[in-house]
This record gives sequence, structure tokens and C-alpha cells, in this order.
Amino acid sequence: MILILLIILPIVLGALSFALEGKNAWYLGILSSLATILMSITALGQAKEGVTSVKYAWIKSIGADFSLSMDGLGFLMCLLTGIVFLLTFIVLSKKSEVTSGRFFGLMLLSQAGLLGVFLAYDAMLFYVFWELALIPVYFLCSLFGGENRIKASFKFFIYTFLGSLLMLVAIIYIAQQGSFSGFSWESFVATGADLGTTEQILLFAAFFIAFAIKMPIFPFHTWQPDTYEQSSTPVTIVLSALMVKMGLFAIILWLLPVLKGGTAYWMNVVLVLSVISIVYASCMALVQTNIKRLVAYSSIAHVGLMCAVLFAHPLDAMAADNIGLQGVVLQMFNHGINILGMWLLVYVIEDRLGTQDLNKMGGVAKIAPVFTVALVVVSLANIGLPLTNSFPAEFMMFTSLFTSSSTYAIGLTVFAGLAIILAAVYTLGMVQKVAFGGLKENTKSFKDLSWNEMVPLVIIMVGILAIGFYPNLLMDFIKTMM
Repeated sequence: MILILLIILPIVLGALSFALEGKNAWYLGILSSLATILMSITALGQAKEGVTSVKYAWIKSIGADFSLSMDGLGFLMCLLTGIVFLLTFIVLSKKSEVTSGRFFGLMLLSQAGLLGVFLAYDAMLFYVFWELALIPVYFLCSLFGGENRIKASFKFFIYTFLGSLLMLVAIIYIAQQGSFSGFSWESFVATGADLGTTEQILLFAAFFIAFAIKMPIFPFHTWQPDTYEQSSTPVTIVLSALMVKMGLFAIILWLLPVLKGGTAYWMNVVLVLSVISIVYASCMALVQTNIKRLVAYSSIAHVGLMCAVLFAHPLDAMAADNIGLQGVVLQMFNHGINILGMWLLVYVIEDRLGTQDLNKMGGVAKIAPVFTVALVVVSLANIGLPLTNSFPAEFMMFTSLFTSSSTYAIGLTVFAGLAIILAAVYTLGMVQKVAFGGLKENTKSFKDLSWNEMVPLVIIMVGILAIGFYPNLLMDFIKTMM
């Protein structure tokens, strides 16, 4: 029942939030996020005892069940969801512009959708939660944000909705096969194995486009920078730290093991698109003067590397000893923590200066040393410096990519490796413009971190350094639970 409570609680508390004032709704958000963390840990304890799933008949006429299951990856994603929402809500405790009950109600509904995606063990249920996570975020984007938020949120909705339709068509096609015995994960794997080569190739394309839009991967990425820039930063956090993981998670659970023939056929295409994403996004980040767009392109580059590694060894993609898969799972968690820290710092900058323009920033280190320390630590983690949490994951991923079964493995690795250099250039350049140099007119009154900003960032920095110094904190768990 605890898996069901993980999803029902944020739905109930989210519905209540619509009828409450902002501060009371904020308390419900904190409660939901704390409960998500505690229940995820409790469910993990049950999983180790063999209690990993729950299943009830849902739509009997089509063989769909309300089936939830938690493995190691699902646990990490549920835990990350709780952490991201909790730390974001803590920062929001004194932000008057997002104290409406509908804001927290929509945030909690998106939390429920995300948890459902990470726990669903039935393809139809997975699709329902996929859509449930999308709808409240669309309203969050369109109601809270910049002056062009309506246009950006409409573009976001069209992209993701078209991808969802492709996925639904693919799910329905699989359900029409003679060997189909239900929408469970096991049934999908068995039915996928019986499909012909042409069918696998076409179905792979439909699924992958849906997941690639969500991550996003070139050339399905154009909605992201606009949406990140125009959305309220707390909403951008949900998009960047969590929703991009939906695409990666779906590839691991619902694509690689289901359509192995299609995966092998499209492997080189996906690898090339992923590496293009890495290099293109890194180059775009270099020329940005808007700090939110810079961080947005940075996220595309990081996700591109994770996607490439998932397709580096298609025949052994789901093997327990696949070092690339282990690295991707570790980096999915790390990226969520790091990008959360980066966006929280951007939120502080926006709140203090009222601008996203890097050219109007400078000299903050002289008057806000605690903020500057947080900015430097999070930035170093973003470029994968040794002894930060990203380094061991990136080392494992590049090792896997270099030894890929692709004919172009070495060339792809070299081009992907450019992202390390480029990330250092644009990230450290951003730090230079924000923290150092002379004070600008509008930065002279920049205040250092308040307690509600400092606590989440300290937690993030501790996590960055703890996993960086001792990655086995997560690696031992990942190896045993995958």
C-alpha cells in the first residue's frame, strides 16, 4: 500500500491546496515532499525483503492493471523527486510571488504524476501518469513566468503532446498483437520479442521520439530553452531536475528491453544525435548572455551524454554489470541534485537583481561570500571536477562510450569529450561574470543568502562532496538493486 500512498498523498494534498491560502498550501507542499522521501525509504526496505510491488485490476476489458513496482532506479528517482520538491519549497518560504494555493496545488499534482511514471509497471498506467505529469506543468508554465510564457508553454505542450500521441499509437499497436497478454512490463517484453524487424524499427522510432522530446535530444529540443527562460524558476526546476529524467527512465525500462531489434538498428543514429546534442548545446551555451538559457543548454548537453551511453552497448544494455548503465543511473541522480543547485542560485540572482542578463551582473563575491561559495561548488560539480559527484559517473559513462560496439565509438567519444572542455569554459565564464570583476550598479545592494536559501544549498553541497569523495555511497546500492 505504501506505493499507492506515494502517489495518492500528493494528489489529495494538491487538491486541498487549491482551496487554501499560499502559506497553508506551502505547509502541505513541505508535508508531501517529506512524506515522499520517508515513504520511498520505507518502500526500499520492503523491497529488500521481497515486497516490491502492488497490483489491482484496473480496466479488465483491455487487460490493464493498476500495477506499481519499485526497483533501485525507481527508488532513486522517487527519492530525488522528494528532495527536489522539498528543497525548492523551502526556498519558496519567503517568496510572495508564488504563495497562491493554485501554484502549490499544481506543483503537487506534477509531483504525483512524476512518482507515478517512476513506479508504473503497466504500460497503460505509465502512459496515464506520463500525461498527468505534463498537464499541471503546462498550467504552471502558462500562469507563472515571463511575458512570453504563453507562447513558450504552448510550444512545450505541442511538442510533448505530439510525442505522447506517438507513444500511445505504439502502445496500442503492441496491444493488438496475437501474443499480447496484458499491459504489464513482462508482457510488453515478451510481445516485443515476437515482433518482426520492420515492426520493431517503426515502433522504436515512435517511442524514442516521445522520450527524446521529453529529455530533450537534438533535433527535438527547441521547446526547452524558451520554456526554461519564460517559466518561473521553481517550475523550471521541476522540468530540468525531474521531467527530463522521465525520458531517460522510459528508455531504460520501456524501450531497451522491449524493442531490442529496433535498438540495434537505430543505435548509430541515436548515438550521433546524442553527440550532436552534446556539442551543439555546449556551443550554444558559450554564446548566451541570458543565464537561464545558458543553464538550459548545459542541461541538454548533460542529458545527451546519458542518452548516448544507454545506446553504446545495445545487446548488453540491461546487463547488471554494464558500467555505462550504472554510470547513467548514478548521473541521473547527480544531475538532478546539481541542476537543482544551479537553478536555486539562478533564482536567488533573479530575486535580488530582477534580471537574467549576465552583462548586468558582477562583483557579487565582494558582498555575498556564502552565495559565491555555493555558486563555485555547484559550478564545479556541473563540469565534473574530480572529487565532485559528477566525476565518477562521467568517468564510467565515457569508458562505456569509448568501448561501444558502434563502428564510430572513438570518434563519438572524442566529440562527446569536447563537452568537458566547453562546459568548463561556459560555466566558469558564468561564475566570472556573476561573482567577480567590478560591482555593477544593480549588484551593489545584492544580499547574501537567507536561511531558507542557505539550508537547501548547504544540503546540496554536502551531497555533491560526499558522493564525490565516496561514490560507493550510491554505487554499492546501484549494483545490488539494478
